Amino acid sequence: MNRIDYKILLLFSVGLVIFPWLVKNPYYIIVLVFVGIHSLLAMGLTLLLGFAGQLSLCQAAFFGMGAYTSGILATKFGINPWMAMISGVVLTGSIAFILGMPALKLRGHYLAMATLGFGEIINIVLKEWVSMTGGPSGLTGIPRLTLAGISLDTEVKYYFLIWAIVLGVLIFLINLGRSRVGRALLALNRNEQAAEVMGIPVSQYKIKTFILSSVLSSLAGSLYGHFITVISPESYSIVFSLVIVIMVIVGGRT
Repeated sequence: MNRIDYKILLLFSVGLVIFPWLVKNPYYIIVLVFVGIHSLLAMGLTLLLGFAGQLSLCQAAFFGMGAYTSGILATKFGINPWMAMISGVVLTGSIAFILGMPALKLRGHYLAMATLGFGEIINIVLKEWVSMTGGPSGLTGIPRLTLAGISLDTEVKYYFLIWAIVLGVLIFLINLGRSRVGRALLALNRNEQAAEVMGIPVSQYKIKTFILSSVLSSLAGSLYGHFITVISPESYSIVFSLVIVIMVIVGGRT
């Protein structure tokens, strides 16, 4: 990142810090918490779609897997919410690897249809596995996160946690996008055959990008679940996957 990037991010960070003190209405704080969570989703898909050129329609499924894995482990098994979140990330990343190995051999709308089918399967599991997920009624009683002994039980506390994570991920992805790996992904996006001829390990980059995108979606899902404390399958439908794609297109693919 150059100096201009850091100055812009610094100004943005200062604005985020002073916002809760300028705006006393908790509604706007809650809105910005959701903006932060959705930013993580959009950034993950931006890396996959905008840089690697791979259209995935199962981001909502990864979002739901993170939320439900973390929520189930914390509520039904009494596992520390942070450890539950890490477990959700590991599980989602592992499933993304298994899914990505065959799916990423497809291109264009064939890949979109494959990931769309996976997303529908996950949504059906969330609805039908009533004993574990609560079925259509959803999962309730998800605990709030605690950091350094401080319970993040208010909108302002959670706001600062979310945006600290978002800024950290944003800086990482900006640097990644401008690195040798980012340039390789852009080359892959423009022409896979040409990129492969130039010695770029196309298959490896595609699967790693897919996994990283799924991990960010899972993290966003866990943060979402521990904030609202109640989740249901309707929040992770195929329609929401399309909404995430629209976020990336409207916000800029790179």
